[in-house]
Amino acid sequence: MLLAELQIWHTRPAAPTRRLALGHLVLPVEPAPGFGGVLLAAVVAAHLADVPGDHHHDLRRLLDQVTAGERIVQPRLLHRFQADRHGLAASVHRMVGDGEQVRFELHSAGRPLAQVLGAIYALERLEVAGRVALHDTLVRAMRWRGTIGPAFIANVAGAGHVSVVTRANPRAWALSVLGLDPQAPAVGEREILRRFRSRLRQVHPDHGGDVAAAAADIEELNEARRILLQ
Repeated sequence: MLLAELQIWHTRPAAPTRRLALGHLVLPVEPAPGFGGVLLAAVVAAHLADVPGDHHHDLRRLLDQVTAGERIVQPRLLHRFQADRHGLAASVHRMVGDGEQVRFELHSAGRPLAQVLGAIYALERLEVAGRVALHDTLVRAMRWRGTIGPAFIANVAGAGHVSVVTRANPRAWALSVLGLDPQAPAVGEREILRRFRSRLRQVHPDHGGDVAAAAADIEELNEARRILLQ
């Protein structure tokens, strides 16, 4: 069963120009982040590692501007975002449900940067409340390092979003939040608390953590500790 779909139209990798457009979108985002938000996050996380590091800061800034509904001067990050899809190739990304499991079908035919840009620009198709609700979801995706699977879904959705997370593995999510192996068979209470305190220091603004994301990060850490110690 199709849960979400994102079509990104772009110039082919060998083309001298770099153009970008959006095609068919199925992005349910209620309750946030919904399957649509998780799919956008998966596209970002799966491709960002292959985007040159000097673009990462501007991608975050672009995400902030799109969320705020600001006018984006084109071209941006070497690509021109447009409505016309004539002459462009398509990358199609889907989130599919199979019983109680979900899987991602990420089929990219273009540059990794075009995929990340397409996922961010897709927010413009949403109402203001939807864009705001998905901002932190995509920020989490930008920080993700690992496979795009159950732990990823739980991480970007947050443990409170039952409609998405119940299809994942809460324990794997909690371990990944604390920087532990999601497949670890057993982790002692002492190690859980040690990792919790360490991660808490890292995300706290007094120690250089992102001020805008600190509250959500601390809430996640507390929830991860609760899951692992219950």
